[in-house]
Amino acid sequence: MLQESDLAAIHQTVVWSVFALGLLLGALMNRTNFCTMGAVADIVNMGDWTRMRMWLAAIGVAIIGTQLLAASGLVDVSRSIYTTPDLIWLSLAFGGLLFGFGMVLASGCGSKTLVRIGGGSLKSLIVFLVMGLTAYMTLRGVFGVVRVSAFDSVRINLPGGQDLPRLLAGDSAEQLTRLQLVLGLAIGGALLVLAFMGREFRRFENAAGGIGVGLIIVAGWYVSGHLGFVEEHPNTLETAFIGTTSNRPESFSFVSPVAYTLDLLMLWSDASRRVSFGIAAVLGMIAGSFLYALASRRFRWEGLHGAEDTANHMVGGALMGVGGVTALGCTIGQGLSGLSTLAIGSVIAFAFIVLGAWLAMKYQGWRIERMV
Repeated sequence: MLQESDLAAIHQTVVWSVFALGLLLGALMNRTNFCTMGAVADIVNMGDWTRMRMWLAAIGVAIIGTQLLAASGLVDVSRSIYTTPDLIWLSLAFGGLLFGFGMVLASGCGSKTLVRIGGGSLKSLIVFLVMGLTAYMTLRGVFGVVRVSAFDSVRINLPGGQDLPRLLAGDSAEQLTRLQLVLGLAIGGALLVLAFMGREFRRFENAAGGIGVGLIIVAGWYVSGHLGFVEEHPNTLETAFIGTTSNRPESFSFVSPVAYTLDLLMLWSDASRRVSFGIAAVLGMIAGSFLYALASRRFRWEGLHGAEDTANHMVGGALMGVGGVTALGCTIGQGLSGLSTLAIGSVIAFAFIVLGAWLAMKYQGWRIERMV
């Protein structure tokens, strides 16, 4: 049986591995300008699909890699928060809409906020603080009461789980493995083909951004779902995923982890608080972006510009905090980690995130026209 020292060693392996992956992700996203809000803005304002193709490539790689892990039995993604039998469609849609609108006001999503902090943005630090506070209020505070009673209670129960392979396989384990391979390769491959069909996308930097981010998502699943997996916890005698806050397999997401990071910093002397998968990812992202910004001489201090800019970033951060928790994730959490499980809920959340961003851009355009 595992001893406490063994659990501590596994915990250290998980958090340091995730921190290293976060370093890579922060540097890569800074280098390639990987950004969902930017991808949507490029389409709306210029008709340019290059950054969206980068995003599609990342989703394709994440789906293929994650489904291969699942089919091989290395990671059981059916235990993740994205694939549960309860499809809380109203929470996913409403939360996604809030998050998408907020990320435009805040000049970037949760991951972009961390990248910008590493690059010297003080306005993104304000977004980080507001997003973390409102996320915690939505997890366990006053907003959480409203979320659970008004939104999470509206649900559809899918007994086999909401990911496509299990929905189609039924009770057949053999069929499940086959579908994970077939659907993973077919859907992920189609997205990769779609991404590389664009001539403007076929540059090393774009391909590296899309493929690299997708691979890091897959690596996150492997770390939490395989390296951190314990068949029998010595205290509970049940299976456990060491190092994750949810005690489930996780990959990268950047809303709730920001709240938990603030919680750890405020209650550092509380021995029950420990660095988790999400916190290590947040710290790694900031550090990776910071190191790249220094190495490339792109580090620049950036402040807020007047009351309106301050209000936009604070409101945007609040909408992302509330929306990200309500939708069970952000552009990375639902748009990559969630979609890699082929969960129906992740498709809903990501679609409404994009819709929210589009609406916010139209709103900003309307505001500018009225001022002219």
